[in-house]
Amino acid sequence: MTFGDSFVPTAGEVGILPMLTYFFMACAAYAFLGNLIFSLATQKSVAPEHRSSRVYGAIISAVAGVSYLLITHFYHEILHELSRLGPDSAQGSLLMRRSYQAIGQFRYIDWAITTPLLLLKTTSMLRISSKEAGKAIALLLLADFFMVLTGYIGEQQLTASGEIIGSAKLLWGAISTLGYLVVPFVLYGLYKRFAERGNEHERWGFRFMAFTTVTTWGVYPLGYLLTLTSINLNYIHLAFSIADIFNKTGVAIVAYLVGKHIMDERLDVKAILPGNEVG
Repeated sequence: MTFGDSFVPTAGEVGILPMLTYFFMACAAYAFLGNLIFSLATQKSVAPEHRSSRVYGAIISAVAGVSYLLITHFYHEILHELSRLGPDSAQGSLLMRRSYQAIGQFRYIDWAITTPLLLLKTTSMLRISSKEAGKAIALLLLADFFMVLTGYIGEQQLTASGEIIGSAKLLWGAISTLGYLVVPFVLYGLYKRFAERGNEHERWGFRFMAFTTVTTWGVYPLGYLLTLTSINLNYIHLAFSIADIFNKTGVAIVAYLVGKHIMDERLDVKAILPGNEVG
């Protein structure tokens, strides 16, 4: 719907799938804004040794929130143009495929900052410091950044007309996978080395976060490969938005529960108001 200079997309103009894509992009932006506020507001609600995790969560949410506001705004403009061209037209389909590469710019810049912080958040569950495992943490962060950077280069393997150069993209995808494989390997080594220092809640938090790197993080390389097919790229946008919410906001909630549980155990149970206990 267009009124004056304002445009609000509707399914009748652009189709239901683009509307669902737009919906989840906006939801992601709001989820990160909410998690930013929550991370700052609950800084003193967790055990002191886990307060750095709240800071990581706030920075992750701030970066991801700004990224998704930019993504949502750009996609809104795309839908405006799509409503003019028609969602079922050849030009409309071409617009959606070309715009995917542009939106990917925001995603990769986001991931270059947020994924290393997610890994630091994971190591903070077992209170692993850089003095104790400096080389392992450095390798972890370098492998992660290498994965994101080479994946970004792979996404940029395009012709002047915007067509994907399949062989080059697959090559860079394979290179990126080398970095991806290092991440769970290093995390596993850190867990074996430092698991005994944590209690059952901290070990559970570390395992949960580390497990996401070989499960829900797998959505991203799968989406990378699916761009080489004829799939409607809105499905990939949907998957990425949902995965980002889970991998960033969901992990932040897990970290909060771990720190809050430890804090509650140290307090006199009578000092905790009903309904505020964890577990």
